[in-house]
Amino acid sequence: MGALSARERAALGAIALATALAGVANYGSWAAVPRFALATIALAGLAWVVSFATEQLGERFGPGVTGMLQSTLGNLPELFVVIFALQKGQLVVAQTAIVGSMLANAMLVLGLVIVVGARRSSDGVMRFSKRLPRDTTTLLLLTVFIIVLLALSLGAHDPASHHVKTISAVGAVCLLLVYVAWAFDYLRKDTAPAAAEAGERPRLPLASTLALLGGAGVAAAFVSDWFIAALEPAISQLGLSQAFAGLVIVAIAGNAVENTAGLVLAWKGQADLAISVVKNSVAQIAAFLFPALVLISFALATTLTFSLAPVYTGALGLSALALWQVSGDGRAAEFEGWALVSMYVILATLTLYE
Repeated sequence: MGALSARERAALGAIALATALAGVANYGSWAAVPRFALATIALAGLAWVVSFATEQLGERFGPGVTGMLQSTLGNLPELFVVIFALQKGQLVVAQTAIVGSMLANAMLVLGLVIVVGARRSSDGVMRFSKRLPRDTTTLLLLTVFIIVLLALSLGAHDPASHHVKTISAVGAVCLLLVYVAWAFDYLRKDTAPAAAEAGERPRLPLASTLALLGGAGVAAAFVSDWFIAALEPAISQLGLSQAFAGLVIVAIAGNAVENTAGLVLAWKGQADLAISVVKNSVAQIAAFLFPALVLISFALATTLTFSLAPVYTGALGLSALALWQVSGDGRAAEFEGWALVSMYVILATLTLYE
């Protein structure tokens, strides 16, 4: 398949094997923990396949389009995971998976990307375009605005607190409209081919790239169902909370695209492209995936709203401020990356006891 290296072919083979084993474990009614472990590995592996294929496709376009493509297709596993969780009535897992994805990208992945990018820079400072970090913060703050308003209303038990679903639906539509308006303008101004900037050419023909994307997307839908089916009995046996499973395990496995692509691009010195991949994912989850799932959930067994536990409401608000402080000026030092990573580790520790 095109000019794939031996390592890439081996990786694709291992991912196909892990996916097949996850299917055998699910339909063969294996014990919960092995089923869960295999599904997690397969889900992360399929996210890498999507990342690799999207990078090949995106090298024909600019950094903005490439980051948007990777974020959109990379969020497919998470979309399926949340839908299946809601269908099975696991609201806590669905909520923490979405919140965890925003926080994992905004703190853990971005922090590691900054650490790598700063270390690869001659003066220890990673530099990138200011626009996307500022736009991402604006979109995240709009989402946080809705979440905080609902939290305050519910806390005060005012009349509006009895209409959370309606307010969430209106908020979701507003978020989607703002996101579409932003994305149209952002992509319209993205003209420089990423491949030309990096001095690289796509190694896969278009047909092979699309076949990889399609196959990985279909497989991700099946694996997500198996993942959710094994999740509850597995975390019960392991003594983990649903909050930790959603905010840490699901978020990291479902965001393997950003974990992989952002770090590799930062190591290659492609700061704008690395930031684009991570920041596009934060913006898309906050202002597109979350509101879209809120609307989709009205047709599912469990309804998703913007009403979150106070601790996650606070975490999102503080993470938006941290995001603006660290990346809003278009430069970041290594210690700022470690500060973001530390915030995520502290939050993950807290969820162990939820």
